[in-house]
Amino acid sequence: MKNLFAKIAAVGLLMLAPAVAQAAEGYSTANVNMRAGPSTRYPAVAVIPAGSSVEIRGCLSDVNWCDVEFYGGRGWVSGQYVQALYQQRRVYVGPQYYRPLGIPMIRFSVDNYWDRYYRNRDFYRDRDRWSRGPDNYYRDRDNRDRDRDRANRDRDRNWRERDRDRDGRDRDRDWRDDNQRDDRQRGDRQRGERQRDDRRGDDRRPDRRDFDCRPGDPSCDE
Repeated sequence: MKNLFAKIAAVGLLMLAPAVAQAAEGYSTANVNMRAGPSTRYPAVAVIPAGSSVEIRGCLSDVNWCDVEFYGGRGWVSGQYVQALYQQRRVYVGPQYYRPLGIPMIRFSVDNYWDRYYRNRDFYRDRDRWSRGPDNYYRDRDNRDRDRDRANRDRDRNWRERDRDRDGRDRDRDWRDDNQRDDRQRGDRQRGERQRDDRRGDDRRPDRRDFDCRPGDPSCDE
């Protein structure tokens, strides 16, 4: 019975061994960005210096991008910047070397990958938009930027129109004030002229004695 359990345990370890071994050591060939997804349009999460060792956890089958581990962080690097040791020589990681190097072919899901590694990153709050793909994310962002610019232009135009209306009202008010002031000044001048005419008329009016005095009237001698 003990031998039977030992055999079962050995078979289980053999079955698990390939899964554990499916990874490869690689080296970056340049200062390269490690990104949050398999595209240069995903956010950069770290910079891997040239010559640094990375652990290749898996690569995509349709594009040459690999999920790597670097100093405990995880992210994606293009295979054209990663080399691995194959038959005593370094080769760039490509689909033809996945199986010989023990690199599994994997798939990428923003939801699963970001939930696992990027919950504390600023870009995680936009995960739903990124999940539709980086092209859709940037297209949505560009549309939002255009909408915001359009709203700003509309707001500026409304402000300019209000300023023009206010300036027009101010000009109308100034024009009315000027007209009223001119009318007052004109009225003051007219009243002044009438008063002067009245005073001149008083000066020209003859003394009543010139009319009431008759020859022989004693008052004429006064």
